[in-house]
Formats: sequence, C-alpha cells, structure tokens
Amino acid sequence: MPELEKTMQFGVMQRGVFEWDADMAAHFDELMEQARVLDKLGYDSITTGSHFSTYPHREFMQVPYLCRVMAEAPNLRLNAGIVLLSLHNPLEVAENFAAMDVMSGGRVIFGCALGYRDVEYKGFGVKKGEGVARFEENLEAVKRLWTEERVTMTGSHFELDGAVVSLPLVQKPHPPIWIGANADNAIRRAARLGDCWYLNPHQMLETFVRQLDIYREELDRVGKPFPDEFPIRREVFCAPTHDEAIKIAAPYIKKQYDLYKTWGQDRAMAKGDQDIAQDYEGLARDRFIVGDPDEVAEEMLRYHNALGVNHIIMSVQGVGMPQTQVLETFHLMAEEVFPKVRSAL
Repeated sequence: MPELEKTMQFGVMQRGVFEWDADMAAHFDELMEQARVLDKLGYDSITTGSHFSTYPHREFMQVPYLCRVMAEAPNLRLNAGIVLLSLHNPLEVAENFAAMDVMSGGRVIFGCALGYRDVEYKGFGVKKGEGVARFEENLEAVKRLWTEERVTMTGSHFELDGAVVSLPLVQKPHPPIWIGANADNAIRRAARLGDCWYLNPHQMLETFVRQLDIYREELDRVGKPFPDEFPIRREVFCAPTHDEAIKIAAPYIKKQYDLYKTWGQDRAMAKGDQDIAQDYEGLARDRFIVGDPDEVAEEMLRYHNALGVNHIIMSVQGVGMPQTQVLETFHLMAEEVFPKVRSAL
C-alpha cells in the first residue's frame, strides 16, 4: 500500500439534476442552503459536474455554479468534477479556471475527462474518434498557459500565438488536476498526465482493485510517485438504521442509474463492469455506501484500506430527493460517521 497522508477528506457532489418541470429557482435556493450547511459542518469540498443538453432533466452549468458556490461556502474546496475537456477551447478553460482560482483564494480543483455523450460531442462539433487526441493536447495547452509566461502552440483546433492567461494563479504551479478515468487505457493516461486518478462512482470495488495495479505500473513507468491525494466518488446515504437508509435512498439512486443508462454511461465503463441496468440490490454490491452510521464508516474504511483513497466525495442527492432528507444525512455523516472514520485511521 502506498504511503498516504493519515488524513481523510470528505466532500459532497451536488449532482443538481432535476425533473424537466421542476422549479429551478427554488432548487437553486436549496442547493445554496446545502452548500452553507456543508461549510458550517466542516466538510472539505463541494463538487459539481458538467453536462450539456440534459433533456429530459434540468442541470446548472458548472462554471457559473461554482463561482456562486465559492461565495456561499468560503471554506470548501471547489471541485470541477468534471470538465469535459475534449469539447472546449483550452485558452477559454485556462482563463476561466485561473479567474476562479483567484476569486476563491486558491480553492479550485480541476477535474477533467473525455466525456461520452453523443449529444455533447455533436453539439460542440467534435468527432468521438478525436476525443482522446483533443483531450491530451487541450490539457497540455492548459498546463502551459498556467505555468509559462507566454505560450506558442499549434493544436488541431487552436493556435496559441504568445498567449498569456490574464490572471496569475494562486495555487502553484496550478490547481490540482484530477483525471476521471473508467477504461484501462484511460487510467494509464491519468497516471501520465494528471496529479491523480479520480475514481468514478459507477464501478465496483473489485474493478478498482484490478485497475489500481495498472495505475501503479504506469506511474512507475513514467517515474511519478503515488499521489498524496487520491479521491473517489461514491453514492452515499446514511440514516439512523440500515433499513431506513435503504428505504429512503434506493429509489432515488436507481432512478439516477436509469438516467445514466439512457446517457450511455455504461458504454464508457470498464469491460466486465458495465451492467448498470440491474435492480438496486445488484447495483449496490461493492458500489454504493448506504446504511447506518457504523455501516457507512466501515465501508469507507474498506475503500481506504483496499485502494488507499483519502478523499471521499459523496453523491447524496438523488433525482427528486427532498431537501430535508439531504440535510439530515449531511448532519448524520458529519456528526457520527466522519469521527468514526478519522479515529480509525
């Protein structure tokens, strides 16, 4: 097991996916209340994703959302989890996140990956077969723009001619770069190009155990140490009893995975671990962390011991889950689960 800091960070993924006829102004107020509660309870980070054209669901756009959250929750790290980097212009991305790093006082995490939805690739005029090449050259350009005084670089879809990012970054040399990866080749890419591999919420623990060997081997090959920070995202819900937790969370989580299936998420996952159309019980095994405080703490420690993860980002809010239930599990996690996990490390 690689040497990691003997600390555990906890964050929340504000998934923010809502029904098409939802009152989005009211839901925005709820999300801001959640952010303030997380900040007050001492959580470490808040995450929001990035999807476009999300019909038949509504979703807030990542960059403006994080810019608002940074004011509501001044103590939380702000994780862009994830930027669909293949779709964008690297100068615009570098400028946006440099500004966010300055505006937040250096609290930004730059999570990025390829993306997988056809509607997004088509909407941005990117061919699926070009995704990997565009991701790699865009990331190279973003890194250079963040660390070099002037950048001259010609890519397949951009030209930087002495380009300069308008604001100096607070974090040096740049915000942490977390690369989301599902397939084996993508994990090798994360080892080469990122500060860490950002483990996804969809795959089973046994898949991660196998892929961790691939990640370590590639780190060794390129001469990089195992990262000090090793994050994972999981579906998490906690209630006073096991049965209550399952009763509340299962319908919302299953609904979310049915949505992922329509988006084609399963096709982007590791071979042998692509069946997300199962019933809740089949999906939950070695994939979800749902139960009473003792069970949830035990599962988090199991992931830490098996993988070395030390930043657990929890997807709590399923599509349609009432605000009261979301806030109750935030409190229960902070007050009962986190102390159990940290005292065991």
